[in-house]
Amino acid sequence: MLRLRNEWRTRYKIMFRLAIPLSIAGFHLVMLIHNEEDARIAYCSAALAIILAPMYRLIKGPSPLMKVIGYIYLFVVAANLVRGTTALFTDIPASFFTPGIYQLLYLVTIYILTILGIMGFMLLWKERTNQELLYYASYDDLTGALNRRTFMASAKSYLNRYAKKGEAVSYLLFDIDSFKDINDKYGHPIGDLVLQDVTKRIRHYLDKDDLFVRYGGDEFGILLPGKGERESSALAERIKIMLQSAPTSLPVSYTISMGVLTVVPDQNTHMESMYTRCDQALYTAKRNGRNSIYRSRFG
Repeated sequence: MLRLRNEWRTRYKIMFRLAIPLSIAGFHLVMLIHNEEDARIAYCSAALAIILAPMYRLIKGPSPLMKVIGYIYLFVVAANLVRGTTALFTDIPASFFTPGIYQLLYLVTIYILTILGIMGFMLLWKERTNQELLYYASYDDLTGALNRRTFMASAKSYLNRYAKKGEAVSYLLFDIDSFKDINDKYGHPIGDLVLQDVTKRIRHYLDKDDLFVRYGGDEFGILLPGKGERESSALAERIKIMLQSAPTSLPVSYTISMGVLTVVPDQNTHMESMYTRCDQALYTAKRNGRNSIYRSRFG
C-alpha cells in the first residue's frame, strides 16, 4: 500500500524491520513477567496499531479511493487501541475466544476489513496502472515532455480560450544544432542524454500553464499562453544564453536554433499553421549561422 503511494521510504523500512522482531520479543517478555490474558491483548493491540500507523499516509493520497483505504486502516488502528484499552481498564471480555457480542462484532469486522483491504489493494493497483498508461499515452517517455497528440489537443483548447479573451499567445519551435553529428560522434546514448538535458534545463524557465512538446528526434515546441512578443523574445534569449554558457556534465556541449511566433488568435487560428510559420523561422535561424533566434509573423 505504501509503495502504491510512493511512501515506502527508508524510515518506514527501518521501522518495520525493527517493529516486527521487537513486537515478538516484547510479547514474550509480557508472558514472562505478567502472563495475563488482558495484558497480552493490550500489548498485541498496541503493537498492531503502531505497525499499521504509517498507513495514515494514504489519507493524503491524490485519489478518493486511496483516501478511503487510508481511513479504513485508520479505523483498524483506532479499533485496536479501543480493544487494548477495553482489555486493561474494563471487565468487558476482549478475547477472541470468549463468546459474546464483542467476539461477534470483532470477527465480522475483521472479515469485512479483510475483504475491503484486498479489494482496495487491487483497485488501487488498477488505478495506478491506469495512471501510468495515461502518462505514457500523453508524454514522451525519454524526456517527459508532452507528445504531439496531447500537445495538439491542449494547444487547440488554449487557442480557443485566448481567442475569446483577445490575448496574445506565443509559440517557440527549436531543435538542437548539429544533433546528427552528436549522435554520429558520441553515439545515441549520449544523444539521448542531450535530449534529456535540454528538456530538464528549459523546464525550469517555464510557467505551469506553458506547454512543452517533443515532436520527435531533436525537435521541440513551447506554447506560451498569455505571453506577447516582449515576453517570448526575452524567454527565447534566456534559454539560448543558458544553454550555451551553463556548465554540464555531458561530454559534449550543444546549442539550439529557434523560431518564434506571437499571435492574437481568433477562431481561424490553428496550431498547424503556427507550426508551419515557426518551422520556416527555425530554418531561417539555421541559415543565419545556428545558435540563433528568428521571429516570424503572420501576414
